[in-house]
Amino acid sequence: MKVVILAGGFGTRLSEETSIRPKPMVEVGGRPILWHIMKLYSHHGFKEFVILGGYKVDFIRNYFLNFRGKQTDYTIDLKTGRIEWLQGVREDWTVTVLDTGPDSLTGGRIKRAQPLIGDEPFCLTYGDGVSDVNIQDLVASHRASDCWCTLTAVTQPGRYGALRLDEQSNQVKAFREKGATDGGLINGGFFVCEPEVFDLIDNDFTTWENEPMDRLVDMGRLGYYHHQGYWQSMDSLRDKMVLEDAWASNPPWKVWVD
Repeated sequence: MKVVILAGGFGTRLSEETSIRPKPMVEVGGRPILWHIMKLYSHHGFKEFVILGGYKVDFIRNYFLNFRGKQTDYTIDLKTGRIEWLQGVREDWTVTVLDTGPDSLTGGRIKRAQPLIGDEPFCLTYGDGVSDVNIQDLVASHRASDCWCTLTAVTQPGRYGALRLDEQSNQVKAFREKGATDGGLINGGFFVCEPEVFDLIDNDFTTWENEPMDRLVDMGRLGYYHHQGYWQSMDSLRDKMVLEDAWASNPPWKVWVD
C-alpha cells in the first residue's frame, strides 16, 4: 500500500522557516518533519511513498536525490566518478516526488496522484504532523469497515476540523474544518482511502477537507479510527519548538529503533 503525503502548501503561518523551504522540510532534531513521518510509516511496514510537492518542490527533490550521499559513508574515485558506498544509514524506501503545482489545493494534489495509485487503496497524510499512531491497526480498522475513507480522530483544542462521530458504526456524521471554538476529537489526518475517493475530487481547486469529505459523510462512507496516543502538528513556530523540546528528551512519536 502506497503512502501519499501532502507536501505542497505555502505554510504561511510558519513563514519564519517556510520563506526558504516547504513546511515538510522544516527540521525537527536536525531532520525534516517529512522524514519523521516517513519513519513512522516505514516502522509499520509501509515503504512506498508518493510526495505531493508544489511550493518549492525542488527543495524536496534535491533532498531525496542527495539522500544517500548525506546519510552514508562512501569512497569516490574522482577520475572515473565511481562511488563505493560504505556502511551507513540506508532507508529501504521507494520515493516518488510529484510536482502538483504551486497553486493546487489539497484535493487537487491528491487527484494528481491517481495515475500512480491506480485501483489500490492507499494511505494519506499531511506533511506537517507527527504521531505514534499504529498504522497497521489503522489500516485493519479501515479494512473491517465499508468506508471509502477512514481518518484518524485525535484530541486537540479547536483550531482543527471538528468531528461528530457515531461510535456504534464508527462513521463520521459531520465534518467541519477549523471550527473556531471546537474541542473534543478532531481530524488528525493519517487517512486510509479507497481509490473511489478520486471520483469525489472535482479539480485542482478542490479542497480535500471540504467537498470530498462532505460527500463521504453524506454517503456514509467516512469512518474514523480513534487514536488516544500522541499527536502534534507543526502549524507555527511555537509548535516547532514544542517538537524540538520533545525530540531533545523522549519524543513520543519515535516508535522506530535507530
